[in-house]
Amino acid sequence: MGHGRWRSLVSGVWRSIAVWAASTVTMLVLAAILPDFRLESAAGDSVTRVAVTAAAGAGVFGLLSSLVWPLLVRLLLLVPALVLGLLVFFLNGSLLLVALRINPSGRGDAAPETAVVVAAVMSAVASATGAALAVRDDDAYRRRLYRLADRRRKGGDGQAGPVTPGAVFVQLDGVGHDVLRAAVDKGLMPTVASWLGTGNGWGPTHRLTAWRTDWSSQTGASQLGILHGSNHDIPAFRWYEKDQREVMVCNRPTSAAELQRRAIERTGDGGLLTVDGASRGNLFSGGADQLALVLSVSARRGKENRSRAGYFAYFSDPANAVRTAMAFVAEVVREIGQSTRARIGKQRPRVARGGLYPLVRAFATVVERDVVVAAVIGDMLAGRNAVYADLVAYDEVAHHSGPHSRDAEKVLQKLDRALALLAQVAEHAPRPYRIVVLSDHGQSPGETFQTRYGLSLGNLVRAGCGLPVPRRVERTHSEAEARAAVRAALRRPVEESGDRHRPGRRHFEPVVLASGNLGLVSFPAVPDRMSKEEIDRRHPALLSTLAHHPGIGFVLVRSEEHGGVVLGAHGAEVPVDRLADGTGPLAGFGPGAADAVRRTHSFPHTADIMINSWYDPEAGEVLAFEEQIGSHGGLGGAQGRPFLLSPVALSAPAEDGAELVGAERLHHVFRRWLRECNGPQVPLTAGENENERAA
Repeated sequence: MGHGRWRSLVSGVWRSIAVWAASTVTMLVLAAILPDFRLESAAGDSVTRVAVTAAAGAGVFGLLSSLVWPLLVRLLLLVPALVLGLLVFFLNGSLLLVALRINPSGRGDAAPETAVVVAAVMSAVASATGAALAVRDDDAYRRRLYRLADRRRKGGDGQAGPVTPGAVFVQLDGVGHDVLRAAVDKGLMPTVASWLGTGNGWGPTHRLTAWRTDWSSQTGASQLGILHGSNHDIPAFRWYEKDQREVMVCNRPTSAAELQRRAIERTGDGGLLTVDGASRGNLFSGGADQLALVLSVSARRGKENRSRAGYFAYFSDPANAVRTAMAFVAEVVREIGQSTRARIGKQRPRVARGGLYPLVRAFATVVERDVVVAAVIGDMLAGRNAVYADLVAYDEVAHHSGPHSRDAEKVLQKLDRALALLAQVAEHAPRPYRIVVLSDHGQSPGETFQTRYGLSLGNLVRAGCGLPVPRRVERTHSEAEARAAVRAALRRPVEESGDRHRPGRRHFEPVVLASGNLGLVSFPAVPDRMSKEEIDRRHPALLSTLAHHPGIGFVLVRSEEHGGVVLGAHGAEVPVDRLADGTGPLAGFGPGAADAVRRTHSFPHTADIMINSWYDPEAGEVLAFEEQIGSHGGLGGAQGRPFLLSPVALSAPAEDGAELVGAERLHHVFRRWLRECNGPQVPLTAGENENERAA
């Protein structure tokens, strides 16, 4: 045995002894302060006997945690993931009670509720001690990481990993280009700043590029285009399909599965991650075999659903569960405090943040982040070729607190630390890695349509149709990726119950849906997409009511005469094929708006009426048709300008002066980068090769 191996062995033994000693001391301290936890007989024992009892109990508890705990967690994957997170504490306490019962000293006892507390504290102390010592020893740390990799990847042959680089794509959901740039300038994201060469002394390792989304500036359209190469016929986050008589919702598992199937059928390609890939925390699989928290497969039952395996990879260490649970509670308290201050200070704009929202926010910013990052670490240590992961924390918080709020900035700081951790792990991975960071869309600030005008878009449409408007104001339903992830973790994957996804019994009434500041109106009684002329015959006041409303920027409808027209204020009516950026109803909406509208107009399932809210170019504000003060989904402002942060070792995403437009374009860029990494690649057809060269 060489000197290095002896050193590693001795270091490992020393670290185990240190962890055992720390656990022993923790047990002694807890026994002194907790009345229902004792390490001595009723008659009392000497200090030495108590210490021996604590040492034996700590040793048995550590042994049980190492041997029994992973088996228990694997069995408990049959229960919902969030329930598993709660059961962790009770199971950990049960292991401590067993350890006290079989303690060789014959001493020790604890009340069940006290055992839960003692076990949680001991696990946290043991984890912190072991991690602190491991980080101080590079060899031991590397060995620990490789052991983790062995558990992540089954069937490994023990050989050295590939020498060619792999790729890790980390999606910071909802972070706009300007938001990222501002966070770097404020010093909130030092890891990103160092990659851009800010003050590091050796120049940039990454380049920052802005790209432009489609009209539907939301995760469903962007991520489907990025991972599967097509977001055709995705007009919004939610839309009504007349042929299916159903509302499609991008973050509903059954809808996500169907959208993924359609994209694969259209492209003939399984996805970006089909060869040795992993999909973590996404709406879609990308064709990956390794899945964790992927919505498009979360509705499946049985062995074919491997998405929840990420929970086992994380919760198999009880210290992880303890640490995450504590952070979860702290985040709930933080959100309650922040929302209370906003309410007392009469902050404007503001939306309701009560009910279950503090729990949803904590899940997005703590549980989802921790599980996804742990899964990505495992993928890197296993040497996988391509990994795509979505972190939804910022998007969830910005919806309710605002994209430029202090709450959102705190989240950006934590996301930066997650990137730093991935960069550190990459140094110990069995192959080099190129870390690409991107966002799927940005967010545009502004108050809600209902707050400004006192009625919802749905009620405005009803009024324009001559239908009665309810006196009682109903809140517009708001959804984000984090809520869908919570439902999937609880095994309640259907977004809403009842007939919310289907039109009412009175089919002559319109179905009005919201996707940020994009509204969609469909008439279920008419099987095809209605034309302007037919809408005017049936509802003469509707289109003029919408087009002239000060809270609406423009309206798109099909036209029997022109094919399609865009309507605006003051009687503006421009055929779709004559649309131009910066003029007419699209004035102020920026470059690419006309092409985006034309593309959506060509979709088979575009709504009868497409409505984009008012937009203030100077303030960058829109009016959300949902209960959000940071919104996305339509045209206007930062929501359509996300970022791409790519290593300079890879080719530039676009030629000098060219603009990246559309999520499908990013798919081709990422495939090119995978080829540059010279690893196993997704096969391209001859036609696709020609398209790649043109791009």
